[in-house]
Amino acid sequence: MGDHKSSIRQQVWSELKVFAHADSRFNFDFSKFIPDFHGSVDATKRLILMPSYRTAKCVFITPDNCLERLRYEALMHGKLVLMTTYAIRRGFWLLDPSRIDPSSYRYASTLDGMERIGRPISLSDMMDLGLKIDLMVTGTGAINLDGIRFGKGHGFFDLEWAMLYSIQAISSTTPAAAIVHDCQVLAEPLIPELFDTVCDFVITPTKRIEVSNANKPTCGILWEKLASGMLESIPPLRELKILIRDAKVTQPNP
Repeated sequence: MGDHKSSIRQQVWSELKVFAHADSRFNFDFSKFIPDFHGSVDATKRLILMPSYRTAKCVFITPDNCLERLRYEALMHGKLVLMTTYAIRRGFWLLDPSRIDPSSYRYASTLDGMERIGRPISLSDMMDLGLKIDLMVTGTGAINLDGIRFGKGHGFFDLEWAMLYSIQAISSTTPAAAIVHDCQVLAEPLIPELFDTVCDFVITPTKRIEVSNANKPTCGILWEKLASGMLESIPPLRELKILIRDAKVTQPNP
């Protein structure tokens, strides 16, 4: 399964390079980041017309380059924006438009600005606030017509989903959407693994694909499957492990 996914990523990444914008740190190394691309603004416009976005009060948006415009639009629309830092290494951050000068919304939507203008928020903070996320949005390396993502291979979105599900900030019915270029959408069949977060919507510059019966993982973190070093490098994972140990959070059952 892993080799199969890897070969598909390589195929898509060679096509994506034509449409992608280089990153200031990683150039075109798509194993390190999810790029912005020509047409991402049009894809964003499609997403913000969706009822699940329009009615959302809080949106989780991954720190992918192609989602910077969406983060800005969400702030402009008065929505709470929950994010993570790159590779979740400095945890979750919350952007509250009511606490940010509107002239700073655009800067706040960038990865640098988010950490200067937003505020860090722990899993315990979210639980104390009773934070509920109405929509999850991610970029991805590739995705098929069934909403199964191929990602960069690190599984960060699946970890974010599992952590938020474990503290009941989301449920198995919370919609998930992916913004991608058309060349990243494949007809390639794939069977999702137990921890794969299947997307309900695939949004491209030219179309919106709605997935029927997009099953979401309910297993929480599968601790034994964490890659080496993840627990040490991702603070919210360590916090969740303590919350479960102290019986403040129940480990979900698959």
